Amino acid sequence: MSAMQSPGLIVLYRWRLAPGCETEFTDAWRGATEALLERGSLGSRLHRGDDGIWYGYAQWLDADTRTAAFADTPVDALFSVRMHACIVESMPEIRLTPVADLLRLAHNAAS
Repeated sequence: MSAMQSPGLIVLYRWRLAPGCETEFTDAWRGATEALLERGSLGSRLHRGDDGIWYGYAQWLDADTRTAAFADTPVDALFSVRMHACIVESMPEIRLTPVADLLRLAHNAAS
């Protein structure tokens, strides 16, 4: 699989959120992702699990691009503050390297 076919790094995040904070957290996640798109991010997804845990993952071309995106100035700190205010429990991030990327995105695929 070449870098042109798939991102080289996925970062998986997991949290438990305070009840009633779901919309605030989702809005802040969206804002942070939009800011990071301008710094080389390939985007993200946010999921609510039926186990009560929220899962998010961000896609990057490589680890160096991700490091550089956070190196100079903070991505709008307001997004981070808003997200952290909603988190009851944060689990360690997990870095994943895609091995087979077979995901087909119906909502943004070329027609």
